[in-house]
Amino acid sequence: MKLLMIFIFFLLLGVFFIIANENIHLNNSKERDKFFEKYENWIDGLIGNSKSVTGYLVKMEWLPGEHE
Repeated sequence: MKLLMIFIFFLLLGVFFIIANENIHLNNSKERDKFFEKYENWIDGLIGNSKSVTGYLVKMEWLPGEHE
């Protein structure tokens, strides 16, 4: 439950940063479209970065090395 709350908080934090940095007013339909485009790009970046990190972690050698 805590993990879900942290995840939702992280997504909302992204929303607030996009709105603040781009000076977007959500009551305007054109700016709302701009917001959804920026948010979608941000989510796509998160997913792409997560894939990269996961791939890197999977390829790492996690077992201890043998001593000679």
